[in-house]
Amino acid sequence: MPHLHIEYSKGLADKVDIGELVGQLHARMVASAMFPTAGIRVRAFCADHALVADGLAENNFVAMTLSVGAGRAQADLKSEGDQLFSIAQTVLQAPLSQPHFALSLEIREINPDLSWKDTPIHERLSKP
Repeated sequence: MPHLHIEYSKGLADKVDIGELVGQLHARMVASAMFPTAGIRVRAFCADHALVADGLAENNFVAMTLSVGAGRAQADLKSEGDQLFSIAQTVLQAPLSQPHFALSLEIREINPDLSWKDTPIHERLSKP
């Protein structure tokens, strides 16, 4: 783990390149010494049905949730969050310049006793 889940409003895909957002955020996570490459997942999902704020059709959003395993210092997570958020702000500069957009990022720490995994990817990537 870390897994970055990106949810976005349906109309946003016509205005920005969601693939670029995913790619740049993934590249930052891979470059970070904090996250093991084998655990990184960056996924984006369109919310087919959503009402944002006052319900105007032109309202759009990107809501990002980064789930990480326990044991990282809060200051380190804050630093990584700042960098990821900054990347998202850069990629989403056009919609952020409009009064009908919302961008958010939340980092959640996963309790290891309540998280099950079976991931051969880890073994493959740990071999020299």
